[in-house]
Amino acid sequence: MTVEHNAPDDNETTAKVFKALSDPVRLEIVRYLKKVGRGVTCEEVGLAVDITRSAGSYHFRTLREAGLIHMRKDAREKYVTLDYEAFDRYVTHFFDSLN
Repeated sequence: MTVEHNAPDDNETTAKVFKALSDPVRLEIVRYLKKVGRGVTCEEVGLAVDITRSAGSYHFRTLREAGLIHMRKDAREKYVTLDYEAFDRYVTHFFDSLN
């Protein structure tokens, strides 16, 4: 499998990813999502990491805007999953992208 590394003009996206990951609560959310390994409701994540609904909305929005999670709505529930390809692209191969 060939992995595309960050293009030089992709610095803004890379910075957004690392900024999103710089918050301890968002790191805890990412750890939880990786641990469960499947789509879970926002409510379940909020209970697991002990944050309010409004705090959860803020953190989910930040992670989504950075491209690190996917969200889908099913009836009244919102489900969240990690975007493993984004982590591979922006985090795993970060040093390779520095030319």
